[in-house]
Amino acid sequence: MKENEQVKNETVDSFDAFVNQLQQEIIENEIKEYNERIVELFQNPKNWGELPEEETSVSQKYLGPCGDTMNFYLKIRNNIIEKVKFITDGCGASVATGSQTTLLIEGKTLTDAKKLTPEDIDEALNGLPDDHKHCAELAVRTLRRAIDDYEKNIKS
Repeated sequence: MKENEQVKNETVDSFDAFVNQLQQEIIENEIKEYNERIVELFQNPKNWGELPEEETSVSQKYLGPCGDTMNFYLKIRNNIIEKVKFITDGCGASVATGSQTTLLIEGKTLTDAKKLTPEDIDEALNGLPDDHKHCAELAVRTLRRAIDDYEKNIKS
């Protein structure tokens, strides 16, 4: 009986080692394709999810030309973005740009947040690959639409 358990444990340990090695290889390849900052944010995105409805001042969903969708959820008080969350169904670069956008705008005024550019996000991410720069544009368009919607509803 103990011999079977030992074989089983060795098999599990061997499989775990294989999975860990494979995961490390995948991350190393992602870093070559993108960079450490981008990989960090799409592996462990900051501010992922939705705000509770009672905390949400405005939410906005936008479908980009690439087919990715970005959603932002903002809690705004006294013209300041107090909390922000996001969701995207896009690639890792879309996740990273959404996450980085939330980090750049949380605590900022609406005026400052509207000044955010795709280039600001790209720079904060240490450079997106050329074929993923549109992801930063997706994040900015979604954000601006959310702020415009909020300001329009406040004035109504």
